Amino acid sequence: MIALAQDRLLEIIALGGPVVAILLGFSVIALACILWKIVVFAVEGVGPRVTRGFARSILTQVAEAKKNGATDEALRTRTAARLEREFERAGSGLRLLDVISQVAPLLGLFGTVLGMIDAFRTLQEAGGTADPAVLAGGIWVALVTTAAGLVVAMPTSMALSWFDGKLERFDHAVRDALEEILTPQIFAQNPMIATPIRGEHAQA
Repeated sequence: MIALAQDRLLEIIALGGPVVAILLGFSVIALACILWKIVVFAVEGVGPRVTRGFARSILTQVAEAKKNGATDEALRTRTAARLEREFERAGSGLRLLDVISQVAPLLGLFGTVLGMIDAFRTLQEAGGTADPAVLAGGIWVALVTTAAGLVVAMPTSMALSWFDGKLERFDHAVRDALEEILTPQIFAQNPMIATPIRGEHAQA
């Protein structure tokens, strides 16, 4: 099974040339990055609620500091700086996925252009006696790189959108939980607002 897969892989690389080999490397890097981010998001509890990870730790420290008399403005400023740094760390690697999703189809198109140039060069050298089947075969091989580029780019782009969406929702949840800790009295003093759910984020 492994030998068959290796032979098939070598055939694809031989058809598409170095461009397909590069795209194959991109796919391996993208897959590794996606798996890595899945683990990071799971460990940090990135999702619609704050349950664990850096956000839970920061909010716990904010609650303790507020009990000790720290002002809301000082806590908000300092916490914003820490959250920005931690979110940047949690989102590291997403830029790489963005680059791969944008470069892969362009690289595939570049390989197709090179293949078309080679096919038409062969046609010119053969003059009017070129076999149409040979020419069509050369064009088919050239289009393999475009297909390979799209195969790499599309799932990478979808994974990037999924990660960005989860990180954005988590950012909203953390900041909402922070405000619930700093200013719980806003909800308590407004009779038109239902009972506040303070603690759902910070204590879940």
